[in-house]
Amino acid sequence: MRTPLQRIRLGAVSLALVLCLSITGYRFIGDYDWLQSTWLVVVTVSTVGFSEHTESSAALQLLTICVIVLGVSAAAYTCGGFIQLLLEGEVERVMGKRKMTKELNCLNNHVIICGFGGLGMDLANQLKHRGVPFVVVDLAPEKIIQASELNILAIQGDATSENTLEQVKIGEARALATALPTDAENVFITLTARNLKPSLQIIAKSEKESSCRKLRQAGANKIVMPHRVGAQQMERMISRPTTADLFELFAEASHLEMELDEFQVVGGSKLSGATLAGSKIKDDFNVLVVGIKDKSGDFRFNPHPTETLQSNDTLIVMGEVENINRMKSEHQN
Repeated sequence: MRTPLQRIRLGAVSLALVLCLSITGYRFIGDYDWLQSTWLVVVTVSTVGFSEHTESSAALQLLTICVIVLGVSAAAYTCGGFIQLLLEGEVERVMGKRKMTKELNCLNNHVIICGFGGLGMDLANQLKHRGVPFVVVDLAPEKIIQASELNILAIQGDATSENTLEQVKIGEARALATALPTDAENVFITLTARNLKPSLQIIAKSEKESSCRKLRQAGANKIVMPHRVGAQQMERMISRPTTADLFELFAEASHLEMELDEFQVVGGSKLSGATLAGSKIKDDFNVLVVGIKDKSGDFRFNPHPTETLQSNDTLIVMGEVENINRMKSEHQN
């Protein structure tokens, strides 16, 4: 059974063919000029009619009969497809697909979320609140509908397929998070994504301890075990409730007064080569530097004020969001 769009396409092609042949027929059989031929075909197919009947030749009358039957049938078939299109809401789906394609084409330095279950949905909401560009991939149609209702860019597809990952522009992505229900799927996605882009940051969900080794071998940079993270948070709430409150303060996307953030010292920046005290980050922006990660990956927490900042150092900072953004704007542009 043809879809409404296929019916409209087929009907339009048939109608155009009938019109062209009919105009040509009137031109040469009826000896009309091209404008008169076009007018006769239009009034015939539209069922308006015209005065020439018995005075026409037999060939012209036969041609008119064919024009009426074929033209009206093609027009009715096309209109039927259009009505079906409206009734089934395919116009809205087509427009939505065009919008999605346009948004996909604009993606750059984005995050790919594989799976829109509980973890994937929470991650999407967090990234959306932080203003980080991302796209969701899920095989279940109901998940895509759910994401669309939340104004989240999502496509239906198999995230283990190279074609699907290329469709969401994995070559231009900054990270991929796979949060599918089974560890086997997450391992396969990790392996596929790593082959497509070796430099991609991949964060994978794991339900079993035994799957962590396989995920690392497949190319995952970081592995998250939800039950372990939950247990650690519960332990913190029990034994260190004030510390737990502080972690919750920075973890909740809805609480944006304070932020624990990071930014990299770029080459040529005023910070490069300056001491921590000389950078005046605390004085100018009221932002506290709680740690430094150098380009080799070593962390230094609570750095001394005399420590020299180097290019490609990553500063872990704490402060109000507005102040952190001002600092980033001045030192990263």
